[in-house]
Amino acid sequence: MKKHLWDSIKMLLVMTIFTGIIYPLAMTGIAQIIFPNQANGSMIKINGKLVGSRLIGQNFTSDRYFWPRPSAIGYNPLPSGGSNYGPTSDTLKDLVEMRRKEFIRLNGLPSNTRVPPDMLYASGSGLDPDISPEAAELQIGRVARARGFDLAQTARLRKLVQSHIQEPQLGFLGNTRVNVLELNIALDSLR
Repeated sequence: MKKHLWDSIKMLLVMTIFTGIIYPLAMTGIAQIIFPNQANGSMIKINGKLVGSRLIGQNFTSDRYFWPRPSAIGYNPLPSGGSNYGPTSDTLKDLVEMRRKEFIRLNGLPSNTRVPPDMLYASGSGLDPDISPEAAELQIGRVARARGFDLAQTARLRKLVQSHIQEPQLGFLGNTRVNVLELNIALDSLR
């Protein structure tokens, strides 16, 4: 009996050291060598200043920028999560209708405009960095007006949005999307 107990304790220690220390350090080292940008959070720096991560949504509220999808946690990555309202929740229905009306009003759209779901529902994590191309397209007029763009500049803005559309990963994983932070950074460089 004692021998089995001692063997079990030794095995626990060996596996703890291997799976808790050696393996994670090896994977971290390999990731740093092969995928350093991704291993460090896909951070975006401009002139040496950190402005965000490609992987975490940020709250842009100015009319001069494209807006991300709603966040139930205020884009705070520490308590990542959703609202947990179910499909039968009256609170969710009211929230979605309020977001729909606000999106239409703030973007100066006709009242019968179909608003993409990503602008009505918060993501499960509350940190989704992407919106649909349709959601970006509906915001072009507001951004152009806020920046005082003429027709030629608005056409360049439309091309800028088109150039930031990303296809699903490997051609089938996920949806066609636009990264809001990357689009807004490019927007600031648009003359």
